[in-house]
Amino acid sequence: MTTLVTGASGFLGSHVARLLVERGDRLRVLLRPTSQTRLLEGLALERVLGDLRDPASLDKALTGVHTVYHVAADYRLWARDPREIYESNVQGTRNLLEAARRAEVGKFVYTSTVGTVAVPRGAVLPDESIVTSIDEMIGAYKRSKWLAEQEARKAAAAGLPVVIVNPTTPVGPGDAKPTPTGRIIVDFLNGRVPAYVDTGLNFVPVEDAAAGHILAAERGRIGERYILGGENLTLKQALEILSQVSGRPAPRVRVPHVLALGAAYADAALSRLIGREPQIPLEGVRMARHSMYVNTEKARAELGFSPGPLTAAFERAVRWYESSGYVRVASRADMAAARAA
Repeated sequence: MTTLVTGASGFLGSHVARLLVERGDRLRVLLRPTSQTRLLEGLALERVLGDLRDPASLDKALTGVHTVYHVAADYRLWARDPREIYESNVQGTRNLLEAARRAEVGKFVYTSTVGTVAVPRGAVLPDESIVTSIDEMIGAYKRSKWLAEQEARKAAAAGLPVVIVNPTTPVGPGDAKPTPTGRIIVDFLNGRVPAYVDTGLNFVPVEDAAAGHILAAERGRIGERYILGGENLTLKQALEILSQVSGRPAPRVRVPHVLALGAAYADAALSRLIGREPQIPLEGVRMARHSMYVNTEKARAELGFSPGPLTAAFERAVRWYESSGYVRVASRADMAAARAA
């Protein structure tokens, strides 16, 4: 039987695809005609053209498929037309779930996000048992993923063998687009992160998050959610790790959230006037008002999920960006001057 992966040309999806090929699965990937496939080079797999918004193409892609990994998502914190995000993430997921039901697949792993879980709950770390509302979701991306997760849960309740995974913030090689987190790393490596805000995230090596998907297909309980996370770190701690592995200085200045929010609103207004994408994503700054820390024990206990060290994952990300041309070459004198500043 065949395994299908959506989003295989992306950061996390390409790692899921690679692991499946390495273990010997007969792999099929759903790609759009415009998909960039550099991350899939050298992998023995079948490529099928289609679109999550086109149900007929999904029926063709699912022919003979036993297991589906639905990793694809429109992961943007800003879009000129937010409806595009909902069409891909909500309607696209609904279409794929319906096609999987028609194809009678044996297992469907849906990739949600930690954002549907990591909302403030006082001193208690959020976990999979938390009940959230769409009103707690900030921005089109999080709201769309919350709605899509509800579709996956409804499908599971109706009998489709769906397991949901909620990756935290993946770090490692291959974030080619890059994602909002990858953009922070690239900006840091290019000396464009002069300060930081007081916030925090849960980070996980991308390779381990991919392995968690396969564990979820093998051991996950139908209808359950599993947070695939590693360590809870402040943004300052993450930047210090980047400094350690790259040799570049970490920012020392902390910007109060109110100032960062003001700058984001100003940038958003300017961007509307001149017709460009904001340089300071307003939704990202709004999300940073609270730390997205979570409890990851359920996936460890039920799936055997065991992520590796984050410092090594950050180093793999740095080396990949350096070798892939994302980072300007800095002389030793440049870095020494930056440290002394």
